[in-house]
Amino acid sequence: MGTLLTILAILFLTLIVIIPLLEKFAAKGGEPKNYGHLTRWFIPMIMLILVLQLLHHYFG
Repeated sequence: MGTLLTILAILFLTLIVIIPLLEKFAAKGGEPKNYGHLTRWFIPMIMLILVLQLLHHYFG
């Protein structure tokens, strides 16, 4: 139970720090960012993660 509370406390404190930083350094202006160039990386990265998890399951 103590470990769970420690993890929750760390997550809560991290959110308290990260949210103001994200708001401070967020893009100004209103123009939407184009993330279309990232979509070509999704499927290969998911496949890599699946292969690594499979290797970890059998040899880990």
